[in-house]
Amino acid sequence: MTGILAVRQDVTLTSDPRRVIVKLFVPGEDAAVVRTRAGALIDRVAHLDDEEVDRLLRDTFDRFGARHRDLAGTFQHHYDLVRHRAARAEDLSSASRLLVGAYFSHEYAVEAAALCNPSMVAHPDQTQLSVGQLRVAVSLRQIGEGHLSSIGFATAVLGPGRQLTVTERSGLLAVGQRTGVRHRRDLLVSGMAEEDCDNEVTATVLNALPDRYDEATFERVLGGLPPDLLSRSTGLSTLEHLRRTNAGSYATAFPAETALHERVLWPATPAESNGMEDARFVRFTDESGPVYRATYTAYDGRNVGTRALVSTDLRRFEMTPMRGPGARNKGIALFPRTVGGRHLALCRADGETIGLTVLDTESRWQRPIPLHAPQDSWELIQVGNCGSPIETEAGWLVLTHGVGPMRRYAIGALLLDLHRPERVVAHLPGVLLSPERSDRDGYVPNVVYSCGGLVHDRELWLPYGASDARVGFATVPVAALLAAMVAGPAHARSE
Repeated sequence: MTGILAVRQDVTLTSDPRRVIVKLFVPGEDAAVVRTRAGALIDRVAHLDDEEVDRLLRDTFDRFGARHRDLAGTFQHHYDLVRHRAARAEDLSSASRLLVGAYFSHEYAVEAAALCNPSMVAHPDQTQLSVGQLRVAVSLRQIGEGHLSSIGFATAVLGPGRQLTVTERSGLLAVGQRTGVRHRRDLLVSGMAEEDCDNEVTATVLNALPDRYDEATFERVLGGLPPDLLSRSTGLSTLEHLRRTNAGSYATAFPAETALHERVLWPATPAESNGMEDARFVRFTDESGPVYRATYTAYDGRNVGTRALVSTDLRRFEMTPMRGPGARNKGIALFPRTVGGRHLALCRADGETIGLTVLDTESRWQRPIPLHAPQDSWELIQVGNCGSPIETEAGWLVLTHGVGPMRRYAIGALLLDLHRPERVVAHLPGVLLSPERSDRDGYVPNVVYSCGGLVHDRELWLPYGASDARVGFATVPVAALLAAMVAGPAHARSE
């Protein structure tokens, strides 16, 4: 069975090079000269007469002002970041400072290279809808110059029936701004333990911190360390290690007037410097009510790390590292609720097998229980999840991805026991969705891949990336999908 259940919708999202943000631009350093290029550039701007400065600044705002929010504020911020390169910063007029900031800025098209790997959750706003409709938030992996990934969003309305309407993604983009966060002591403890940094300095700091603390409290505890601890050979390096580990947790927020599709979650820590990839969003519900949770991959150019985010409104987001053997590698997907009092997640800690991991009392994801290893011909290279499990009366529906010959990605399905998810009760023989002729060409050819769908009106709605060139949508009647499954775990066979 190859794609006979899934029905592709006509609506697609494609990458739009007009979706741009402003980034800091610093000309490259040249070790062969004494003065940096940055310093020389500022000097050249400083020697322009007032009339030329005003003309250049006016021309820049005419060209770019309508494409960005508060461009003057961005130029001022970028000037503040490089002002130490100016020989006589105090002599620069306010207009010259803005012009310096303009020269140290550039536009970046966040999705010029690719748009892919969506997940879908119910939108926080369900007003002004007709009967049978559901407004959804779609997260997107957007890739720009240098293969740098960030997280973007789209809004759509499902229903009635199989109707799908995607809101136009127009408007000016906004990058989230860092805001205060209450750090968690348990995550710092597990982070330091995971990196085997256990000494007297670490123990003293961790014992002095409360369960939740802000940056000021953290620095006050570090500043209060006894001199005889700081004088130890590992004292300063341990302080640096503590600060680096603590900085892995942060919060970012957007102005209330921004629409969801205008918000960009942009890399904000060294661990994310080369991208935030493949966000898997889920609407998590417990006794305190619903909240949005997600996992994503942080990439620094060499190493990958798994991060979690939480948001009540998709406007303010808190990011934290995920710790423990179950959180290694890519592709973690959280369950939408606790099961038997346990917080659970799907994972692929060994790089090729779908596993189930449990969060322990020390906020570490435990060693995973294997659920499904590569077996069928279409998944012999590796298998993983396509987002969070979806609760049905028959069990937890898990959409999977498999990689076959010529690195061809396809989507399948498993069913886990509702009360004991470590038990696979059924599987779909063959694939649910595979690359067709219209899917196979793109930035990464021969791929269909999803980071999560949902059920609405007895229909499974599955957003998927097609060869990293576009995002498509498919629907499957849940009853038909469950009826097509075969009892028991999958066994080795040919498709």
